Amino acid sequence: MLEGRKTFGNILKYIKMGASSNFGNMLSMTGASLFIPFLPMLPIQILLNNFLYDLSQVAIPSDNVDEEFMERSRPWNVSYIKKYMLIIGPISSLFDFATFGVLLFLFRAKPDVFQTGWFLESLCTQTLVIHIIRTGKIPFIQSRASSFLVFTSIYIVTIGLVIPFLPLGKYFGFVQTPPAYFAALLLIVGAYLVSVHFVKVWFIRKFGHE
Repeated sequence: MLEGRKTFGNILKYIKMGASSNFGNMLSMTGASLFIPFLPMLPIQILLNNFLYDLSQVAIPSDNVDEEFMERSRPWNVSYIKKYMLIIGPISSLFDFATFGVLLFLFRAKPDVFQTGWFLESLCTQTLVIHIIRTGKIPFIQSRASSFLVFTSIYIVTIGLVIPFLPLGKYFGFVQTPPAYFAALLLIVGAYLVSVHFVKVWFIRKFGHE
């Protein structure tokens, strides 16, 4: 029984994260196409992004589940997931648009620098947000992810950040971004994760936990 509740809880984590992230990415790509005269991310970069992102999530079945979630069985609630997607998803778009602004107006990025910069931000936010979504508590302090999930998250983000500096990167259309961009990237990703946490807390208070 407990193993079934744990499995169900981990499945919900992936669905909530995937649904909200994909919805946010759709909004970001649509918004970018309205005012950017070039592809905001190349198709091969999108495929690589999705591959690395999915690879980081193979550890979700090993993740810990909060004791409160395990106390009772929970029904499959599509309406809850829909609300979660519609509220959490646009947050990633807001920070995508902030990234667009930083790249275009602060760094005067050409298409290849813009595409590389958004790839890095998108991969970092998508990969790391699971640590916020996976629990209703304060992540890392009140609820800790499994060691395997922490490892895959760090490993995939590291690969993404390093690729533009490797010879392999040119085959994906990557170039090196200005060094100062990484400071902006750190601020954007950090602000995004904090924002998702507080919206998540509000969401749980309003709609409950699953």
